[in-house]
Amino acid sequence: MKKSYLYYPLFLGIFFAIGIWLGSALNSNNLGDNYIASSSTAKKRKLNRLIDLIDQRYVDKIDTDSIVDVTVNEIMQNLDPHSVYIPSDQTEDVENSMRGDFVGIGIRFFVNQDSISVLRSIEDGPSDKAGIKGGDKILYADGKPLFGENAVSTNVLKGEEGSRIVLGVLRPGDDTVINIPVTRGNVAIKSIDAAYMLTRSLGYIKINRFAETTDAEFEQAIKDLKKAGATQIALDLRDNPGGVLSAAVHIADEFLEDDKLILFQKDRDQKRKDSYATDYGSYESSDVFILINENSASASEVVAGALQDNDTGTIIGRRSFGKGLVQQEIKLGDGSSVRLTIARYYTPTGRSIQRPYENGNEDYFKEYIDRYNNGELLDESNIEVNDSLRKVTPGGKVVYGGGGIIPDVFVASPDDYILQTLDYFGRTGFADQFVNKYLQEEGRFMRNISQEEFINNYKVSEKLMGDFIIYAKLYNTSMKLPGYRDEISSIIKSSMAEQLFTTELKIKLLNQDDIMIEKLLELSN
Repeated sequence: MKKSYLYYPLFLGIFFAIGIWLGSALNSNNLGDNYIASSSTAKKRKLNRLIDLIDQRYVDKIDTDSIVDVTVNEIMQNLDPHSVYIPSDQTEDVENSMRGDFVGIGIRFFVNQDSISVLRSIEDGPSDKAGIKGGDKILYADGKPLFGENAVSTNVLKGEEGSRIVLGVLRPGDDTVINIPVTRGNVAIKSIDAAYMLTRSLGYIKINRFAETTDAEFEQAIKDLKKAGATQIALDLRDNPGGVLSAAVHIADEFLEDDKLILFQKDRDQKRKDSYATDYGSYESSDVFILINENSASASEVVAGALQDNDTGTIIGRRSFGKGLVQQEIKLGDGSSVRLTIARYYTPTGRSIQRPYENGNEDYFKEYIDRYNNGELLDESNIEVNDSLRKVTPGGKVVYGGGGIIPDVFVASPDDYILQTLDYFGRTGFADQFVNKYLQEEGRFMRNISQEEFINNYKVSEKLMGDFIIYAKLYNTSMKLPGYRDEISSIIKSSMAEQLFTTELKIKLLNQDDIMIEKLLELSN
């Protein structure tokens, strides 16, 4: 029981993020505000009357907007785990994520001791072009402090495209703040973390989510890999929580022959909408591998399910999350919106891979813990299937609905609790703040190291690994050296690689000792 308790906070957060923010934002008909307000019943009038009474006559002043937010939240939570309310102050960030870009200065950062610490500048963004690097601290914006009691909001970093802002930056090891002018611009939120050759013939693409720009990124990645000699493609969808359905359909189309069914949707009236492959695909070959795990959801499962049901390629990994609901984002007229489930989607054989949610949202999101406790992550024979949801592909492969995509080739997670936790740390950015602090202080010399020297010669010190263990204890995680030296070193070095160089280098380093990548290489030979 102790292990389960420790494991729970690590994974519950990511599943709530999947369910709340990144479900499937879909290209459905726009219902609009008029649709929302078109029907008024006695119960709706009663609710409006109650809020008006509180606003006008309650003994204390009450923010009725917050009451409305709570009420709407409660309503949405009683529908299904993926229908959610998005308050007006969060709508822009959610829309940016789905669209795949935003206007700003283009940095990843966190607030550390009341100041903005830069994790890294987004590649080719305004800050990157201006020379701002990971480890920098942004203390001023147009002369106004961004730290301490008199700090202005970080919203000051936002602004219109083409507008100029002067950032007061403190570099690691410096005592003097330097002023760096940055012209705000359109910043791409890249969906593809890495695209490179794993072997002379095997190209690898890592997609972190599905946005409106993903298909264009993917086309370029495929083109570059084929030019580099790729005759096989590995698509890594591990930890990808989904996103825009049209992007998933487009990517599945790349691998499927003309007129192959990709998926179909059914709405409340059982009206069916089919999506078929076109003659557009540039890689219609069986030499494709899809990597999935328990955190692969929604649009990721659309791609995996479409290829599996069409007997195309090989699905490698562990059973995926199990989200088969379709959402549409609808604005409510005050800047807020709802992401409402409007349909279910089905794989080509007719599978719904949606997990049951009749027992409530908490039980639904805790199902991962059940998978851990019943041993499913270590042994595929422990995967529970419902034989009534059994389907057969045209090629004779048996597949199941009712709870995610079961891979063709199972790869167990590490069989040690600490190793599982470290694997999670490595792929979710857990070490970023720890490494950033190091790069600002005793590790500031590393900002001048070349990428080649870093890859070939840099070794993580015993002291730094020891400090990381102390850091990890803050998150109820206990580990010791020398037992996990290689894993801890890999986590620290890969985080450094991203902050000093690129996300792709981080992925390359993590993949070097990855058991799923090892299985992929074995199967691709």
